[in-house]
Amino acid sequence: MTDRSASNLPSEAGSDAPWSRRGFLLSAAALAALPVLVAADPAVAAQELPDFPEGVALYRSAYRNWVGEITSDGLWACAPESPARVVDVVNWAWRHGWTVRARGASHGWSPLTVTAHTPSDARVLLVDTAPHLTGLSLDSPTAVRAGTGVTMDALLGHLEEHGLGVTAAPAPGDLTLGGALAVDAHGTAVPAADERRSPGHTYGSLSNLVLSLTAVVWDEDSGAYVLRTYRRDEADCAALLTHLGRSLVTEVVLRVGADANLRCVSRTDIPAAELFAAPGSGGRTLESFLDRTGRVEAIWFAFTEVPWLKVWSVAPTRPLTSRHVTSPYNYPFSDHVPTVVADLVGRMTSQAAWYLAPVLGNAQYEVAAAGLVATLSADIWGPSKNTLLYIRPTTLRLTANGYAVLTARSRVQQVVSAFTSFYRERLAAYAALGRYPVNGSVEIRVTGLDDPADAEVGGARAPLLSALRRDESRPEWDTAVWLDVLTLPGTPHAEEFLRELEQFLLREFDGEDALTRVEWSKGWAYTEDAAWSDEEVLGTVIPGSFGETVWGQAAGVLDRLDPHRVFGNGFLDRLFR
Repeated sequence: MTDRSASNLPSEAGSDAPWSRRGFLLSAAALAALPVLVAADPAVAAQELPDFPEGVALYRSAYRNWVGEITSDGLWACAPESPARVVDVVNWAWRHGWTVRARGASHGWSPLTVTAHTPSDARVLLVDTAPHLTGLSLDSPTAVRAGTGVTMDALLGHLEEHGLGVTAAPAPGDLTLGGALAVDAHGTAVPAADERRSPGHTYGSLSNLVLSLTAVVWDEDSGAYVLRTYRRDEADCAALLTHLGRSLVTEVVLRVGADANLRCVSRTDIPAAELFAAPGSGGRTLESFLDRTGRVEAIWFAFTEVPWLKVWSVAPTRPLTSRHVTSPYNYPFSDHVPTVVADLVGRMTSQAAWYLAPVLGNAQYEVAAAGLVATLSADIWGPSKNTLLYIRPTTLRLTANGYAVLTARSRVQQVVSAFTSFYRERLAAYAALGRYPVNGSVEIRVTGLDDPADAEVGGARAPLLSALRRDESRPEWDTAVWLDVLTLPGTPHAEEFLRELEQFLLREFDGEDALTRVEWSKGWAYTEDAAWSDEEVLGTVIPGSFGETVWGQAAGVLDRLDPHRVFGNGFLDRLFR
Protein backbone atom coordinates (compact mmCIF):
# COMPACT_ATOMS: atom_id res chain seq x y z
CA MET A 1 0.00 0.00 0.00
CA THR A 2 1.25 3.48 -0.83
CA ASP A 3 0.69 5.96 2.00
CA ARG A 4 -1.24 9.07 1.05
CA SER A 5 -1.49 12.37 2.84
CA ALA A 6 -4.72 14.02 3.92
CA SER A 7 -4.12 16.77 1.36
CA ASN A 8 -4.73 14.28 -1.46
CA LEU A 9 -8.14 13.03 -0.37
CA PRO A 10 -10.31 11.78 -3.24
CA SER A 11 -13.71 13.32 -3.80
CA GLU A 12 -16.60 11.67 -1.95
CA ALA A 13 -19.07 12.45 -4.71
CA GLY A 14 -19.58 9.85 -7.39
CA SER A 15 -17.17 7.39 -5.81
CA ASP A 16 -17.77 3.81 -6.90
CA ALA A 17 -15.67 2.35 -4.09
CA PRO A 18 -16.37 -1.36 -3.53
CA TRP A 19 -16.89 -1.08 0.24
CA SER A 20 -20.31 -1.45 1.78
CA ARG A 21 -21.43 0.69 4.72
CA ARG A 22 -24.17 -1.85 5.36
CA GLY A 23 -21.58 -4.61 5.43
CA PHE A 24 -19.54 -2.68 7.97
CA LEU A 25 -22.55 -2.10 10.19
CA LEU A 26 -23.49 -5.77 10.00
CA SER A 27 -19.96 -6.71 11.01
CA ALA A 28 -20.12 -4.34 13.98
CA ALA A 29 -23.49 -5.77 14.96
CA ALA A 30 -22.10 -9.28 14.78
CA LEU A 31 -19.32 -8.34 17.17
CA ALA A 32 -21.89 -6.80 19.49
CA ALA A 33 -24.05 -9.93 19.58
CA LEU A 34 -24.02 -12.45 22.37
CA PRO A 35 -21.78 -15.50 21.85
CA VAL A 36 -23.19 -18.04 19.42
CA LEU A 37 -24.10 -21.16 21.37
CA VAL A 38 -24.52 -24.49 19.60
CA ALA A 39 -26.13 -27.34 21.53
CA ALA A 40 -23.83 -30.32 21.83
CA ASP A 41 -24.54 -33.76 20.49
CA PRO A 42 -24.70 -35.83 23.72
CA ALA A 43 -22.74 -38.67 22.15
CA VAL A 44 -19.96 -36.34 21.00
CA ALA A 45 -19.91 -34.57 24.37
CA ALA A 46 -19.69 -37.89 26.21
CA GLN A 47 -16.77 -38.95 24.00
CA GLU A 48 -14.78 -35.70 24.22
CA LEU A 49 -15.66 -34.83 27.85
CA PRO A 50 -16.16 -38.21 29.56
CA ASP A 51 -17.81 -38.29 32.98
CA PHE A 52 -18.77 -34.61 32.81
CA PRO A 53 -20.97 -33.61 35.78
CA GLU A 54 -24.57 -34.66 35.23
CA GLY A 55 -27.09 -31.86 34.97
CA VAL A 56 -24.60 -29.31 33.59
CA ALA A 57 -25.42 -28.85 29.92
CA LEU A 58 -22.54 -28.59 27.47
CA TYR A 59 -22.52 -26.57 24.28
CA ARG A 60 -20.09 -25.33 21.67
CA SER A 61 -19.37 -21.62 21.74
CA ALA A 62 -17.26 -19.08 19.93
CA TYR A 63 -15.12 -16.77 22.03
CA ARG A 64 -14.60 -13.19 20.86
CA ASN A 65 -13.19 -10.37 22.89
CA TRP A 66 -14.58 -6.84 22.70
CA VAL A 67 -12.97 -5.84 19.43
CA GLY A 68 -12.70 -9.27 17.79
CA GLU A 69 -8.91 -9.38 17.79
CA ILE A 70 -8.88 -12.49 20.00
CA THR A 71 -11.22 -15.17 18.72
CA SER A 72 -11.67 -18.89 18.99
CA ASP A 73 -14.46 -20.91 17.40
CA GLY A 74 -16.16 -23.97 18.77
CA LEU A 75 -14.77 -24.21 22.30
CA TRP A 76 -16.65 -26.32 24.80
CA ALA A 77 -18.67 -24.25 27.26
CA CYS A 78 -21.18 -24.61 30.06
CA ALA A 79 -23.21 -22.44 32.43
CA PRO A 80 -23.41 -24.04 35.89
CA GLU A 81 -26.59 -23.11 37.74
CA SER A 82 -24.96 -22.60 41.14
CA PRO A 83 -21.55 -22.12 42.76
CA ALA A 84 -21.65 -25.74 43.91
CA ARG A 85 -22.05 -26.87 40.31
CA VAL A 86 -19.12 -24.63 39.35
CA VAL A 87 -17.02 -26.60 41.83
CA ASP A 88 -18.14 -29.86 40.22
CA VAL A 89 -17.06 -28.56 36.81
CA VAL A 90 -13.68 -27.35 38.11
CA ASN A 91 -12.92 -30.67 39.78
CA TRP A 92 -13.83 -32.50 36.58
CA ALA A 93 -11.48 -30.19 34.65
CA TRP A 94 -8.63 -30.81 37.09
CA ARG A 95 -9.03 -34.58 36.97
CA HIS A 96 -9.17 -34.64 33.16
CA GLY A 97 -6.39 -32.17 32.40
CA TRP A 98 -8.55 -29.26 31.22
CA THR A 99 -8.33 -25.57 32.02
CA VAL A 100 -11.35 -23.48 33.00
CA ARG A 101 -11.85 -19.92 31.81
CA ALA A 102 -14.65 -17.90 33.39
CA ARG A 103 -16.50 -15.80 30.80
CA GLY A 104 -18.77 -12.87 31.49
CA ALA A 105 -19.37 -10.26 28.78
CA SER A 106 -15.97 -10.72 27.05
CA HIS A 107 -15.73 -6.93 27.21
CA GLY A 108 -11.96 -6.69 27.30
CA TRP A 109 -8.94 -6.46 25.05
CA SER A 110 -6.10 -8.40 26.70
CA PRO A 111 -5.64 -12.20 26.53
CA LEU A 112 -6.45 -12.80 30.20
CA THR A 113 -9.39 -15.11 29.38
CA VAL A 114 -8.51 -16.83 26.10
CA THR A 115 -5.33 -16.39 24.10
CA ALA A 116 -5.28 -15.68 20.39
CA HIS A 117 -5.46 -18.66 18.04
CA THR A 118 -6.70 -21.09 20.70
CA PRO A 119 -7.80 -24.09 18.59
CA SER A 120 -11.30 -25.48 18.93
CA ASP A 121 -9.92 -28.82 20.09
CA ALA A 122 -7.94 -27.26 22.94
CA ARG A 123 -8.76 -28.55 26.41
CA VAL A 124 -10.19 -25.18 27.37
CA LEU A 125 -13.64 -25.05 28.95
CA LEU A 126 -15.54 -21.76 29.06
CA VAL A 127 -17.69 -21.33 32.17
CA ASP A 128 -20.34 -18.71 31.48
CA THR A 129 -21.25 -16.81 34.62
CA ALA A 130 -23.91 -14.47 33.25
CA PRO A 131 -26.79 -16.97 32.84
CA HIS A 132 -27.03 -18.11 36.47
CA LEU A 133 -24.51 -16.52 38.87
CA THR A 134 -26.68 -13.43 39.11
CA GLY A 135 -28.04 -13.29 42.64
CA LEU A 136 -28.56 -9.81 44.09
CA SER A 137 -29.63 -8.92 47.61
CA LEU A 138 -28.80 -6.46 50.34
CA ASP A 139 -26.58 -8.08 52.92
CA SER A 140 -27.06 -5.11 55.25
CA PRO A 141 -28.19 -1.50 54.83
CA THR A 142 -24.67 -0.70 53.56
CA ALA A 143 -23.64 -3.89 51.77
CA VAL A 144 -24.84 -5.81 48.73
CA ARG A 145 -24.32 -9.51 48.01
CA ALA A 146 -23.93 -10.23 44.30
CA GLY A 147 -23.15 -13.13 42.03
CA THR A 148 -20.20 -12.44 39.77
CA GLY A 149 -22.28 -12.95 36.62
CA VAL A 150 -24.46 -9.94 37.38
CA THR A 151 -23.94 -6.98 35.05
CA MET A 152 -23.02 -3.51 36.21
CA ASP A 153 -26.35 -2.40 34.75
CA ALA A 154 -28.25 -4.78 37.02
CA LEU A 155 -26.05 -4.13 40.06
CA LEU A 156 -26.30 -0.34 39.91
CA GLY A 157 -30.03 -0.57 39.12
CA HIS A 158 -30.57 -2.75 42.19
CA LEU A 159 -28.63 -0.32 44.35
CA GLU A 160 -30.57 2.65 43.01
CA GLU A 161 -33.85 0.98 43.98
CA HIS A 162 -32.60 0.98 47.57
CA GLY A 163 -31.20 4.51 47.55
CA LEU A 164 -27.63 3.28 47.23
CA GLY A 165 -24.84 3.78 44.72
CA VAL A 166 -21.12 4.10 44.07
CA THR A 167 -18.92 7.13 43.55
CA ALA A 168 -17.64 6.01 40.15
CA ALA A 169 -18.04 3.07 37.79
CA PRO A 170 -16.88 1.95 34.35
CA ALA A 171 -18.95 3.47 31.53
CA PRO A 172 -20.13 0.17 29.94
CA GLY A 173 -23.09 -1.36 31.74
CA ASP A 174 -22.72 -4.77 30.09
CA LEU A 175 -19.62 -5.66 32.12
CA THR A 176 -20.11 -8.50 34.56
CA LEU A 177 -19.13 -7.79 38.13
CA GLY A 178 -16.72 -10.72 38.17
CA GLY A 179 -14.91 -9.46 35.11
CA ALA A 180 -14.77 -5.92 36.48
CA LEU A 181 -13.26 -7.05 39.77
CA ALA A 182 -10.75 -9.35 38.09
CA VAL A 183 -9.12 -6.34 36.40
CA ASP A 184 -9.68 -3.63 39.07
CA ALA A 185 -12.20 -1.75 36.93
CA HIS A 186 -12.62 1.92 37.73
CA GLY A 187 -14.49 5.07 36.82
CA THR A 188 -13.28 8.63 37.16
CA ALA A 189 -13.40 10.50 40.47
CA VAL A 190 -11.22 12.22 43.04
CA PRO A 191 -12.39 14.47 45.86
CA ALA A 192 -13.21 18.01 44.81
CA ALA A 193 -11.35 20.74 46.71
CA ASP A 194 -14.01 20.91 49.44
CA GLU A 195 -15.27 17.31 49.28
CA ARG A 196 -14.95 14.48 51.80
CA ARG A 197 -15.55 10.81 51.11
CA SER A 198 -19.06 9.67 51.96
CA PRO A 199 -19.43 6.52 54.10
CA GLY A 200 -19.57 3.38 51.99
CA HIS A 201 -17.83 4.98 48.99
CA THR A 202 -14.33 4.94 47.50
CA TYR A 203 -12.41 6.97 44.94
CA GLY A 204 -10.42 3.86 44.03
CA SER A 205 -11.30 0.74 42.09
CA LEU A 206 -14.40 -1.41 42.47
CA SER A 207 -12.14 -4.06 44.03
CA ASN A 208 -11.59 -1.68 46.94
CA LEU A 209 -15.29 -2.02 47.89
CA VAL A 210 -15.15 -5.78 48.47
CA LEU A 211 -15.99 -6.92 52.02
CA SER A 212 -15.75 -10.64 51.30
CA LEU A 213 -15.60 -12.95 48.32
CA THR A 214 -16.22 -16.62 47.64
CA ALA A 215 -13.82 -18.39 45.30
CA VAL A 216 -13.11 -21.88 44.01
CA VAL A 217 -9.77 -22.88 45.54
CA TRP A 218 -7.70 -25.99 46.11
CA ASP A 219 -8.11 -27.63 49.50
CA GLU A 220 -5.16 -29.80 50.45
CA ASP A 221 -7.02 -31.69 53.17
CA SER A 222 -9.81 -32.89 50.89
CA GLY A 223 -7.61 -33.20 47.81
CA ALA A 224 -10.07 -31.27 45.66
CA TYR A 225 -11.25 -27.81 44.72
CA VAL A 226 -13.82 -26.33 47.11
CA LEU A 227 -15.71 -23.11 47.70
CA ARG A 228 -14.19 -20.87 50.32
CA THR A 229 -15.22 -17.44 51.52
CA TYR A 230 -12.47 -14.92 52.32
CA ARG A 231 -12.99 -11.83 54.44
CA ARG A 232 -11.35 -8.58 53.43
CA ASP A 233 -8.99 -8.77 56.40
CA GLU A 234 -7.55 -12.15 55.33
CA ALA A 235 -4.16 -12.14 53.65
CA ASP A 236 -5.19 -14.44 50.79
CA CYS A 237 -8.12 -12.16 49.94
CA ALA A 238 -5.67 -9.47 48.84
CA ALA A 239 -4.55 -11.59 45.89
CA LEU A 240 -8.10 -12.50 44.88
CA LEU A 241 -9.43 -8.93 44.84
CA THR A 242 -7.76 -8.39 41.44
CA HIS A 243 -6.81 -11.86 40.22
CA LEU A 244 -6.50 -11.32 36.42
CA GLY A 245 -8.30 -14.58 35.68
CA ARG A 246 -6.01 -16.74 37.85
CA SER A 247 -8.99 -17.67 40.02
CA LEU A 248 -12.75 -18.06 39.76
CA VAL A 249 -14.85 -15.98 42.14
CA THR A 250 -18.54 -16.87 42.34
CA GLU A 251 -19.94 -14.28 44.77
CA VAL A 252 -18.91 -11.07 46.51
CA VAL A 253 -20.21 -8.74 49.18
CA LEU A 254 -19.55 -5.06 48.43
CA ARG A 255 -19.60 -2.03 50.69
CA VAL A 256 -21.95 0.62 49.30
CA GLY A 257 -23.24 3.99 50.43
CA ALA A 258 -26.05 6.44 49.90
CA ASP A 259 -26.68 7.30 46.26
CA ALA A 260 -25.96 10.80 45.01
CA ASN A 261 -27.54 12.78 42.24
CA LEU A 262 -24.89 13.75 39.71
CA ARG A 263 -24.88 16.49 37.13
CA CYS A 264 -22.83 15.83 33.99
CA VAL A 265 -21.96 18.81 31.81
CA SER A 266 -20.30 18.21 28.43
CA ARG A 267 -18.03 20.86 26.91
CA THR A 268 -16.77 20.99 23.32
CA ASP A 269 -15.42 24.52 23.39
CA ILE A 270 -12.05 24.25 25.18
CA PRO A 271 -9.00 23.80 22.94
CA ALA A 272 -6.65 20.95 23.81
CA ALA A 273 -3.84 23.49 24.07
CA GLU A 274 -5.70 25.11 26.98
CA LEU A 275 -7.18 22.02 28.63
CA PHE A 276 -3.88 20.12 28.58
CA ALA A 277 -1.57 23.12 29.06
CA ALA A 278 1.56 23.01 31.14
CA PRO A 279 1.07 23.52 34.89
CA GLY A 280 0.73 27.13 35.92
CA SER A 281 -0.71 28.22 32.58
CA GLY A 282 -4.04 29.22 34.06
CA GLY A 283 -7.29 29.10 32.16
CA ARG A 284 -9.63 26.17 31.75
CA THR A 285 -7.21 23.36 32.51
CA LEU A 286 -8.12 19.80 33.40
CA GLU A 287 -6.73 20.47 36.86
CA SER A 288 -9.09 23.41 37.38
CA PHE A 289 -12.12 21.22 36.71
CA LEU A 290 -10.75 18.53 39.03
CA ASP A 291 -10.42 21.05 41.84
CA ARG A 292 -13.96 22.29 41.22
CA THR A 293 -15.84 18.99 40.88
CA GLY A 294 -13.41 16.05 41.19
CA ARG A 295 -14.91 14.11 38.28
CA VAL A 296 -13.74 14.59 34.70
CA GLU A 297 -13.20 12.71 31.47
CA ALA A 298 -11.60 14.04 28.30
CA ILE A 299 -12.19 12.37 24.92
CA TRP A 300 -9.84 13.83 22.32
CA PHE A 301 -10.49 12.60 18.79
CA ALA A 302 -7.42 12.14 16.61
CA PHE A 303 -6.31 15.12 14.51
CA THR A 304 -8.75 17.52 16.19
CA GLU A 305 -8.08 20.54 18.36
CA VAL A 306 -11.01 20.49 20.78
CA PRO A 307 -11.75 17.53 23.08
CA TRP A 308 -15.13 16.41 24.37
CA LEU A 309 -14.88 17.13 28.09
CA LYS A 310 -17.33 15.61 30.57
CA VAL A 311 -17.52 17.17 34.02
CA TRP A 312 -19.57 15.50 36.76
CA SER A 313 -20.51 17.19 40.02
CA VAL A 314 -22.56 16.20 43.04
CA ALA A 315 -25.87 18.06 42.86
CA PRO A 316 -28.55 17.09 45.38
CA THR A 317 -31.21 19.10 43.50
CA ARG A 318 -31.61 19.57 39.76
CA PRO A 319 -29.88 22.69 38.41
CA LEU A 320 -32.22 24.86 36.36
CA THR A 321 -30.37 24.23 33.10
CA SER A 322 -30.03 20.45 33.52
CA ARG A 323 -32.27 17.83 31.94
CA HIS A 324 -33.48 15.20 34.39
CA VAL A 325 -32.50 11.74 33.13
CA THR A 326 -34.29 8.67 34.48
CA SER A 327 -32.20 6.02 32.70
CA PRO A 328 -28.59 5.64 31.55
CA TYR A 329 -27.08 5.81 28.02
CA ASN A 330 -27.96 9.40 27.23
CA TYR A 331 -25.63 9.86 24.25
CA PRO A 332 -27.42 8.01 21.43
CA PHE A 333 -25.10 9.51 18.82
CA SER A 334 -22.26 7.45 20.33
CA ASP A 335 -24.35 4.37 21.12
CA HIS A 336 -24.81 3.61 17.44
CA VAL A 337 -22.41 4.21 14.57
CA PRO A 338 -23.60 7.32 12.67
CA THR A 339 -23.76 7.09 8.89
CA VAL A 340 -20.95 9.56 8.26
CA VAL A 341 -18.64 7.67 10.63
CA ALA A 342 -19.66 4.29 9.21
CA ASP A 343 -18.97 5.54 5.69
CA LEU A 344 -15.47 6.68 6.59
CA VAL A 345 -14.64 3.55 8.58
CA GLY A 346 -15.91 1.42 5.74
CA ARG A 347 -13.59 3.13 3.28
CA MET A 348 -10.62 2.95 5.63
CA THR A 349 -10.98 -0.74 6.40
CA SER A 350 -12.04 -2.06 2.99
CA GLN A 351 -9.88 0.17 0.78
CA ALA A 352 -6.95 0.59 3.19
CA ALA A 353 -7.68 4.32 3.06
CA TRP A 354 -6.05 4.98 6.42
CA TYR A 355 -5.12 8.50 5.31
CA LEU A 356 -8.75 9.39 6.07
CA ALA A 357 -7.94 9.35 9.80
CA PRO A 358 -7.99 13.18 10.10
CA VAL A 359 -11.37 13.28 8.35
CA LEU A 360 -12.72 10.56 10.64
CA GLY A 361 -11.45 12.32 13.76
CA ASN A 362 -13.14 15.56 12.79
CA ALA A 363 -16.33 13.72 11.84
CA GLN A 364 -16.43 12.07 15.27
CA TYR A 365 -15.96 15.43 16.95
CA GLU A 366 -18.68 17.06 14.84
CA VAL A 367 -21.09 14.19 15.55
CA ALA A 368 -20.46 14.54 19.29
CA ALA A 369 -20.75 18.34 19.34
CA ALA A 370 -23.94 18.34 17.28
CA GLY A 371 -25.38 15.29 19.04
CA LEU A 372 -25.03 16.85 22.47
CA VAL A 373 -27.18 19.75 21.32
CA ALA A 374 -29.69 17.73 19.30
CA THR A 375 -30.36 15.26 22.13
CA LEU A 376 -30.31 17.83 24.94
CA SER A 377 -27.59 15.82 26.64
CA ALA A 378 -24.93 18.50 27.15
CA ASP A 379 -26.25 19.11 30.67
CA ILE A 380 -27.93 16.15 32.36
CA TRP A 381 -28.79 15.33 35.98
CA GLY A 382 -30.11 12.35 37.88
CA PRO A 383 -29.22 9.38 40.10
CA SER A 384 -25.57 8.41 39.73
CA LYS A 385 -26.22 5.37 37.52
CA ASN A 386 -27.91 7.46 34.86
CA THR A 387 -24.88 9.65 34.21
CA LEU A 388 -22.11 7.13 34.95
CA LEU A 389 -23.24 4.47 32.45
CA TYR A 390 -23.06 5.66 28.87
CA ILE A 391 -21.45 3.01 26.61
CA ARG A 392 -23.59 0.35 24.93
CA PRO A 393 -22.28 -2.73 23.08
CA THR A 394 -23.47 -1.13 19.83
CA THR A 395 -20.83 1.62 19.93
CA LEU A 396 -17.95 1.67 17.42
CA ARG A 397 -15.49 -1.01 18.50
CA LEU A 398 -11.89 0.10 18.72
CA THR A 399 -8.74 -1.45 20.07
CA ALA A 400 -7.21 0.37 23.03
CA ASN A 401 -4.04 0.60 25.06
CA GLY A 402 -4.19 1.62 28.69
CA TYR A 403 -2.03 2.84 31.57
CA ALA A 404 -2.42 4.31 35.03
CA VAL A 405 0.14 6.91 36.08
CA LEU A 406 0.36 7.19 39.86
CA THR A 407 1.29 10.62 41.10
CA ALA A 408 0.47 13.36 43.58
CA ARG A 409 -2.77 15.25 43.03
CA SER A 410 -0.74 18.43 42.55
CA ARG A 411 1.06 16.89 39.55
CA VAL A 412 -1.94 15.70 37.55
CA GLN A 413 -1.71 18.58 35.08
CA GLN A 414 2.00 17.90 34.59
CA VAL A 415 1.33 14.25 33.74
CA VAL A 416 -1.48 15.13 31.34
CA SER A 417 0.52 17.92 29.68
CA ALA A 418 3.63 15.78 29.18
CA PHE A 419 1.67 12.86 27.73
CA THR A 420 -0.52 14.91 25.37
CA SER A 421 2.46 16.92 24.13
CA PHE A 422 4.36 13.76 23.27
CA TYR A 423 1.28 12.18 21.69
CA ARG A 424 0.60 15.27 19.56
CA GLU A 425 4.23 15.53 18.42
CA ARG A 426 4.49 11.86 17.46
CA LEU A 427 1.12 11.82 15.70
CA ALA A 428 2.22 14.81 13.59
CA ALA A 429 5.57 13.16 12.84
CA TYR A 430 3.84 9.99 11.63
CA ALA A 431 1.38 11.99 9.55
CA ALA A 432 4.28 13.83 7.90
CA LEU A 433 5.41 10.42 6.65
CA GLY A 434 1.93 9.60 5.38
CA ARG A 435 1.20 7.30 8.32
CA TYR A 436 -1.96 7.49 10.43
CA PRO A 437 -1.70 5.03 13.33
CA VAL A 438 -4.53 6.53 15.41
CA ASN A 439 -8.05 7.12 14.10
CA GLY A 440 -10.00 6.94 17.36
CA SER A 441 -9.35 9.06 20.42
CA VAL A 442 -7.30 9.69 23.50
CA GLU A 443 -9.31 9.19 26.70
CA ILE A 444 -8.17 10.64 30.01
CA ARG A 445 -9.69 9.91 33.42
CA VAL A 446 -8.48 10.60 36.97
CA THR A 447 -9.15 8.51 40.08
CA GLY A 448 -8.00 8.15 43.64
CA LEU A 449 -5.95 5.17 44.78
CA ASP A 450 -7.21 2.14 46.67
CA ASP A 451 -7.47 2.84 50.39
CA PRO A 452 -8.52 -0.33 52.25
CA ALA A 453 -9.92 1.85 55.04
CA ASP A 454 -12.77 2.75 52.66
CA ALA A 455 -14.16 -0.77 53.19
CA GLU A 456 -14.70 0.18 56.85
CA VAL A 457 -13.41 -3.20 58.04
CA GLY A 458 -10.65 -3.42 60.62
CA GLY A 459 -7.48 -4.84 59.11
CA ALA A 460 -8.79 -4.71 55.53
CA ARG A 461 -6.15 -5.64 52.96
CA ALA A 462 -5.37 -3.62 49.83
CA PRO A 463 -5.75 -5.43 46.48
CA LEU A 464 -2.25 -6.68 45.67
CA LEU A 465 -2.47 -6.42 41.88
CA SER A 466 -4.72 -3.40 41.45
CA ALA A 467 -3.09 -0.70 39.35
CA LEU A 468 -4.42 1.65 42.05
CA ARG A 469 -2.44 0.00 44.85
CA ARG A 470 -0.57 2.61 46.85
CA ASP A 471 3.22 2.67 46.83
CA GLU A 472 4.16 2.61 50.52
CA SER A 473 7.45 4.34 49.77
CA ARG A 474 5.65 7.29 48.16
CA PRO A 475 2.79 8.31 50.47
CA GLU A 476 2.35 11.60 48.61
CA TRP A 477 1.09 9.70 45.56
CA ASP A 478 -2.67 9.73 46.03
CA THR A 479 -3.99 9.94 42.46
CA ALA A 480 -3.93 7.99 39.19
CA VAL A 481 -4.19 9.47 35.71
CA TRP A 482 -5.64 6.90 33.31
CA LEU A 483 -4.47 7.24 29.70
CA ASP A 484 -5.97 5.29 26.79
CA VAL A 485 -5.47 5.59 23.02
CA LEU A 486 -8.10 4.01 20.75
CA THR A 487 -7.80 3.07 17.09
CA LEU A 488 -9.44 0.68 14.62
CA PRO A 489 -8.08 -2.87 14.75
CA GLY A 490 -5.67 -3.55 11.92
CA THR A 491 -4.58 0.07 11.54
CA PRO A 492 -1.07 0.09 9.98
CA HIS A 493 1.75 1.31 12.24
CA ALA A 494 -0.54 1.31 15.31
CA GLU A 495 1.58 -1.12 17.34
CA GLU A 496 4.76 0.75 16.44
CA PHE A 497 3.17 4.04 17.52
CA LEU A 498 1.70 2.62 20.72
CA ARG A 499 5.07 1.10 21.60
CA GLU A 500 6.59 4.58 21.37
CA LEU A 501 3.90 5.93 23.70
CA GLU A 502 4.42 3.08 26.15
CA GLN A 503 8.18 3.51 26.20
CA PHE A 504 7.71 7.25 26.75
CA LEU A 505 5.40 6.64 29.73
CA LEU A 506 7.75 4.09 31.27
CA ARG A 507 10.68 6.44 30.78
CA GLU A 508 8.97 9.69 31.81
CA PHE A 509 7.07 8.29 34.81
CA ASP A 510 9.60 5.77 36.06
CA GLY A 511 8.96 5.99 39.79
CA GLU A 512 10.81 9.20 40.61
CA ASP A 513 7.94 11.72 40.46
CA ALA A 514 5.26 9.39 39.10
CA LEU A 515 4.92 5.72 38.22
CA THR A 516 3.40 3.96 35.20
CA ARG A 517 1.39 0.76 35.60
CA VAL A 518 -0.55 -1.09 32.92
CA GLU A 519 -4.34 -1.17 32.72
CA TRP A 520 -4.98 -4.91 32.82
CA SER A 521 -7.95 -5.07 30.47
CA LYS A 522 -6.33 -3.02 27.66
CA GLY A 523 -3.26 -3.22 25.42
CA TRP A 524 0.32 -3.03 26.75
CA ALA A 525 3.77 -4.67 26.44
CA TYR A 526 4.02 -3.61 22.80
CA THR A 527 6.63 -4.64 20.31
CA GLU A 528 6.57 -2.94 16.92
CA ASP A 529 4.26 -5.71 15.70
CA ALA A 530 2.00 -6.77 18.55
CA ALA A 531 0.64 -6.07 22.01
CA TRP A 532 1.35 -8.25 25.07
CA SER A 533 4.61 -9.39 23.48
CA ASP A 534 7.49 -7.35 24.94
CA GLU A 535 9.25 -9.82 27.22
CA GLU A 536 11.05 -7.14 29.21
CA VAL A 537 7.80 -5.36 30.03
CA LEU A 538 6.07 -8.65 30.87
CA GLY A 539 8.88 -10.13 32.93
CA THR A 540 10.55 -7.12 34.53
CA VAL A 541 8.69 -3.82 34.17
CA ILE A 542 5.23 -4.95 35.26
CA PRO A 543 6.39 -6.88 38.37
CA GLY A 544 8.71 -3.99 39.18
CA SER A 545 5.88 -1.47 39.04
CA PHE A 546 4.27 -3.26 42.00
CA GLY A 547 7.51 -4.21 43.71
CA GLU A 548 9.00 -7.68 43.63
CA THR A 549 7.71 -8.46 47.13
CA VAL A 550 4.10 -7.59 46.33
CA TRP A 551 4.21 -9.30 42.93
CA GLY A 552 5.77 -12.42 44.41
CA GLN A 553 3.22 -12.52 47.22
CA ALA A 554 0.32 -12.30 44.77
CA ALA A 555 1.77 -14.93 42.45
CA GLY A 556 2.48 -17.23 45.38
CA VAL A 557 -1.06 -17.02 46.77
CA LEU A 558 -2.66 -17.58 43.36
CA ASP A 559 -0.43 -20.59 42.75
CA ARG A 560 -1.18 -22.06 46.18
CA LEU A 561 -4.93 -21.64 45.72
CA ASP A 562 -4.69 -23.19 42.24
CA PRO A 563 -1.56 -25.38 42.21
CA HIS A 564 -2.77 -27.35 39.19
CA ARG A 565 -3.26 -24.16 37.14
CA VAL A 566 -6.81 -25.08 36.24
CA PHE A 567 -7.44 -21.31 36.09
CA GLY A 568 -4.75 -20.37 33.65
CA ASN A 569 -3.68 -20.00 30.06
CA GLY A 570 -0.45 -19.64 28.17
CA PHE A 571 -0.34 -15.87 28.52
CA LEU A 572 -0.93 -15.90 32.27
CA ASP A 573 1.82 -18.49 32.60
CA ARG A 574 4.19 -16.04 30.91
CA LEU A 575 3.02 -13.16 33.08
CA PHE A 576 3.38 -15.10 36.34
CA ARG A 577 6.44 -17.13 35.40
